[in-house]
Amino acid sequence: MIGSMESQADCPAVLDFNVRTLADQDEVRLCDAYAGQVLLVVNTASRCAFTKQYDGLEALYARYREQGFAVLGFPSNDFGGQEPGTENEIQDFCRTTYGVEFPMFGKTHVRGKDVSPFWGRLIEISGTTPKWNFYKYLIGRDGRVIDSYSSMTAPDSKRLMRDIEHALAEPPSGLRGNSE
Repeated sequence: MIGSMESQADCPAVLDFNVRTLADQDEVRLCDAYAGQVLLVVNTASRCAFTKQYDGLEALYARYREQGFAVLGFPSNDFGGQEPGTENEIQDFCRTTYGVEFPMFGKTHVRGKDVSPFWGRLIEISGTTPKWNFYKYLIGRDGRVIDSYSSMTAPDSKRLMRDIEHALAEPPSGLRGNSE
């Protein structure tokens, strides 16, 4: 029990979840995989006017991943039925149409009574619910939700890129003030 409490204390509340990878039964503990990184969490859809943002999201991932940044995509059919496909279809579409390499997770409810536990916590902590597909949340290295961005905010927007770069400049919380 004590070891469990200690590991929970090291894990930011927003990342203390297991999520399933897209088109797999593999589970990823977000804390183990992404703690200490800057994260852009996005609910995605394949048949949306904003679907072209996959290009920009992939470009952000490629540009900043070596600095400890990741885009986490969560396909959702919650808005306008714009993600009707199976997970295999979604995965194939993302890879072949947009060359998506950033991590994608299982089809997810991002709002409403069936909201996933991860998204429920993200909404609770941020104080905002996704308004449409391609809504974005920026999480700092310390697990703090820095800001949220509407679907209208393009991945290459000056504001979003400035916020990502500022967050990447912050050392992981365990390294602040450490002289070693």
